[in-house]
Amino acid sequence: MAGRFTARRAAPEALPPIEEPSPALEGVSWTVFPDASPEPVQSQSQSSSINPLLSDRLLDAKVRLHRRLIEEVNLSALEKLGEDEMRQHIMQLVQQYILVERLALNAKELGEFVSEILDEMTGLGPLEPLLKDPSISDILINGHECVYVERGGLLEPCGVRFKDEQHLLRIINKIVAAVGRRVDESHPLCDARLLDGSRVNVAVRPIGVDGPLVSIRKFSKKPFNLNKLVDIGAIRPQMAELLAAAVKARITTIISGGTGSGKTTMLNALSAFISEKERLITIEDAAELQLQQPHVARMETRPPNLEGKGEIRQRELVKNALRMRPERIILGECRGEEAFDMLQAMNTGHEGSMATIHANNPREAISRLEQLIGMAGLPMTIASTRGQIASAIRLIVQLQRMSDGKRRVTSIAEITGMEGDIVQMQEIFKYVRTGTAPDGSVIGHFQATGVRPRFLTDLLAMGIKIPGSYFDPSQPL
Repeated sequence: MAGRFTARRAAPEALPPIEEPSPALEGVSWTVFPDASPEPVQSQSQSSSINPLLSDRLLDAKVRLHRRLIEEVNLSALEKLGEDEMRQHIMQLVQQYILVERLALNAKELGEFVSEILDEMTGLGPLEPLLKDPSISDILINGHECVYVERGGLLEPCGVRFKDEQHLLRIINKIVAAVGRRVDESHPLCDARLLDGSRVNVAVRPIGVDGPLVSIRKFSKKPFNLNKLVDIGAIRPQMAELLAAAVKARITTIISGGTGSGKTTMLNALSAFISEKERLITIEDAAELQLQQPHVARMETRPPNLEGKGEIRQRELVKNALRMRPERIILGECRGEEAFDMLQAMNTGHEGSMATIHANNPREAISRLEQLIGMAGLPMTIASTRGQIASAIRLIVQLQRMSDGKRRVTSIAEITGMEGDIVQMQEIFKYVRTGTAPDGSVIGHFQATGVRPRFLTDLLAMGIKIPGSYFDPSQPL
């Protein structure tokens, strides 16, 4: 049976008896149902990138068996069993089923088939193997037959697919229901999260023209720290040491970058240097930060209900956070009028607060903050808006996802104040791209600009010393 599934008729003898079920499964009944004559199954050699278990026949069999299990099995009794007992009982039912279905599976393939059934019953079905794969960072579903994943910063098609649109919708509803949200034709857009903090965005018909669209941004079970970012070449040790010192010294920091550039990863990494004695409050649209401190209060926005009422936006949460005795406020992403309240907090005794923002360079991050403050509808002049920004924020860390899929810190810049109506900024470190290798990888290097940051005096006051050689442009990083 090497590399190929074949359909064959079962012998006319009776099915082997199934062992007595566990006492916890009293009331469990099982009815096998005949199927039409066997059809040829797609061989592995026809599509080496697709697991044979995902052939049409097996996928259809898995979904139908899952449906029958839900109808026939006492699920409340099944849930009382341990994982091993549940797997053993499901294995017995599946063995009888595959004989009736005339599915030719060896021991390994049978184990995988049972795992897929368990995933359908207790997990997220076809998505479970992708969620367990640590090499995958993004899962992108474009309808029930088209799934892409991101590995190493590059997208590639994936053999996983769903039986039909209803199968995919059932998985989607399981995801959004877990966080108290809903998605249907009246509410076709939804943001949600998985139990591990992975971010999920869903768009169904009529927004999704060709079927449901699902984007899952996975987060590592072991969050990246600065040492790991240094190891993968996203930042140099001297730059990492400066950022760690800035966080310890309560230097207010904004992390800027495009979509998928690693802003949240960097925010998680930097938050590790916040003192465990401080009270932190996080505010997010979908809770995804993984802070390691013991004293963290997490808040999340809420969408409107069926009547369009009850919405709680980030701005209300920022205002409320100021009444909760925070020492630092961490805003997952600044994207609206909450920018004004965030700057007010940073200016009124909450130094060291952090936030992320979408922008392509540090100067553009300031311009975007100006626009977001304007969304608050307050009668402020450009000069007063920029003055708020210059007095609240001292450090901007710029990240970029390169054409080869790798993410790097491309700039670390310090805001030094105002000169007239212009916010003054000086770049401390930067990444210089010099070319592209034949394999498409980006060639470049990190270098210091020769500028010494002004907040070095604050670091010295706290007993933190940064060697002056770090800022010498003639010294390699």
